[in-house]
Amino acid sequence: MAQMLSGSERAKFTAAKLATDYVVSGMRVGLGTGSTAAWLVRQLGAMVTNDGLDIVAVPTSARTAELAINLGIKIVTLDEVGWLDITVDGADEFDRHFNLIKGGGGALLWEKIVARASSKMIVIADKAKDVATLGDFALPIEVIPFGLQTTKALIEAKLKDHGFKALDVQLRQRDGVVFTTDEGNHIIDTRLGMVTKPQDLAVDLNSIPGVVENGFFIDICETVIIGHETGNAEVRTLVDGKTVTATKQVAMNRYSDFG
Repeated sequence: MAQMLSGSERAKFTAAKLATDYVVSGMRVGLGTGSTAAWLVRQLGAMVTNDGLDIVAVPTSARTAELAINLGIKIVTLDEVGWLDITVDGADEFDRHFNLIKGGGGALLWEKIVARASSKMIVIADKAKDVATLGDFALPIEVIPFGLQTTKALIEAKLKDHGFKALDVQLRQRDGVVFTTDEGNHIIDTRLGMVTKPQDLAVDLNSIPGVVENGFFIDICETVIIGHETGNAEVRTLVDGKTVTATKQVAMNRYSDFG
């Protein structure tokens, strides 16, 4: 029920619900991972069941796939469809240039592959993810298990080359065990503070042997939907290099469908 959701969850619900307006029958849809993306999957599942929405979807994680299948959404592989009409996903941070940090949920590799294979990427988020400059959220870097400590040392050296001095570089763990991604890799979280040149850093990090991918998403997203707990959503879209902003009211009377 609406009154049972926290303010942040209402904001996530609002952003996700508005994003469903961009999804129509016949589309090939990339489904993101994380708490905000899960709201989108729930709502699309309800639309499939109740409204006859006819889509196929490529999930960005095993847990998103499981949720989608349970809700009646037809899942396919990216190789089966080749290209997607749209991907909708969350973000851990986004700046005014629509640069993102993603990977807090550990699915950054699949998320980036799916986003790059889409004609359009929409990010759904609450206002807490809106930042002036990326870097407060720890940047995830996905690495292969072989030579892990060497790769970690090379990452630290590269960060120092970029002027980051007080390094906080940690191998991600969950419940006391080293975290493993759906691809069998590990994640190194790097808390950097302000990142003024994310594109340059992203390229250099990916040049390190052992690094699979990093959590910077640059020049991928073109629309961000920011949900508010009041039911308003702010839609920001890049048009010819400029940001166009619109505010929309989202109907909030169907929380119970997903409770």
